[in-house]
Amino acid sequence: MNAPEPASAVLPDSVDFQTHPGVYRHWKLDFDGPVATLTADFDQDGGIRPGYRLKLNSYDLGVDIELKDAIDRIRFEHPEVRTVVLTSAQDKVFCSGANIYMLGLSSHAWKVNFCKFTNETRNGLEDASRHSGLKFLAAINGACAGGGYELAMACDEIILVDDRSSAVSLPEVPLLGVLPGTGGLTRLTDKRHVRHDLADIFCTTSEGVRGQKAKDWRLVDAIVKPAQFAATVRERALQLAEQSDRPAGAQGVQLTPLVRHISDAGLTYRHVEVRIDRAKRSARITVKAPSGAQPSTAAGIEAAGAAWYPLQMGRELEDAILHLRSNELDIGTWLLQTEGDAAAVLANDALMQAHQSHWLVRETIGLLRRTLARLDVSSRSLFALIDTGSCFAGSLAELAFCADRAYMLALPGDPLRAPKLHLSEFNFGFLPMITERTRLQRRFYDEAAPMDAARQALGQALDAHAAQALGLISAAPDDIDWADELRLALEERASMSPDALTGLEANLRFGPHENMATRIFGRLSAWQNWVFQRPNAVGEKGALKVYGKGERAAFDWNRV
Repeated sequence: MNAPEPASAVLPDSVDFQTHPGVYRHWKLDFDGPVATLTADFDQDGGIRPGYRLKLNSYDLGVDIELKDAIDRIRFEHPEVRTVVLTSAQDKVFCSGANIYMLGLSSHAWKVNFCKFTNETRNGLEDASRHSGLKFLAAINGACAGGGYELAMACDEIILVDDRSSAVSLPEVPLLGVLPGTGGLTRLTDKRHVRHDLADIFCTTSEGVRGQKAKDWRLVDAIVKPAQFAATVRERALQLAEQSDRPAGAQGVQLTPLVRHISDAGLTYRHVEVRIDRAKRSARITVKAPSGAQPSTAAGIEAAGAAWYPLQMGRELEDAILHLRSNELDIGTWLLQTEGDAAAVLANDALMQAHQSHWLVRETIGLLRRTLARLDVSSRSLFALIDTGSCFAGSLAELAFCADRAYMLALPGDPLRAPKLHLSEFNFGFLPMITERTRLQRRFYDEAAPMDAARQALGQALDAHAAQALGLISAAPDDIDWADELRLALEERASMSPDALTGLEANLRFGPHENMATRIFGRLSAWQNWVFQRPNAVGEKGALKVYGKGERAAFDWNRV
């Protein structure tokens, strides 16, 4: 398959999250009926940054960008696929985890953003299994360590070759002085229910666990001798496929390259625009409503393909979020805005609701769900600005509910120009957070009275007074106070410690309902973020710094 021409150049030293199978350097994607196989064969010289080699199928951000793209293409371009097998082309090695030399060379921000994207990608596998009927099978045909085992645990099932040498391991504590807590340790307990004392032994044993013991400890689901391995994997992949309802005869949709323009001032797509104010360390992210004729039937949606508004807008917004997170570290406040006809947004919502069982609509709703979840876990302050000309309606109203604060312009004397907020069924279960709760449930702590009042407002055009009375916004300044109140709020936010704000926002955004996903991101924000800055890991004689040099790490023995 030939790669398309890139949609636009990126700025020097920026990370580009757009790719295509024609330019993959690390993964091979094959299709055989209902089974797709993703084979890891990482190019040693294909690191996304200079200074390290990806030996033994160790990975960096570039490997995970390709993995995320491959899964997206299976979702949208190959609806006939029901099971994805992840395996390796390298002898005796499945995946040795994140490249240690890359971690040792990287800035703290790079490491944390890398871990966040990695976990979003792995969570995406579980999201596809839960919501899209796409099942994943890890066929571990060699040593599987660290992040490689985290990837395997993100699959529905794990089969390990029983060749007396292949093992699974989480060796971060004994080898690197860091914690397998972002995805590995959490899935070990929450998902695989490995007994806590066995997990303690496992995570402090660098050589890992193999064979029957790995199965007995629940680290894998099955062990198979080498002679039967390929046949067993194929048989189990087909059995998993029988559990799926993805359509065998549907025509996939090609995910064409996004048309975008990137400059120092921001990013421009068809439906999304980002304008960066470097002096104020803020970015205005504007999502535009659909315009022009829109499909009204399932056949029309299929004909529109990747240009169908919800799908294209979701891809554009996701790309903008990832670009800002990785390439604009100083831009600490994101101002979420919308623009256009609210009725057009609500019409698209109604269309998706009417055809929610259609495979393409289901996958598009999934893309919107995962993209909004990226906002939830971004370590940026999110302020929604609901002003004249906005269209915070239904699915786009979720942007306001993602925000840490929502300001809505009050124009009691000019009802025609006054902005309106519209709720739809999409605010009541179609686009849940990673907690599997809606943002309105999070907002009102599941209390019946405010939830019932919000539902009774379905179909109404809510002005600032009505939205504030329902508790849907944070403040409703009038046109006299609007500019000054926003200026003061943004200046105040920009003056505060980014570290303190990250901790504050991460604590407030998810409410009391914890699950595996929130524990993963909570541990990333707290435990792993802290451990990655400690001298025991990254000091001059820290374990990450001396790894592979034949030196012993020098630890500070104080328990903090």
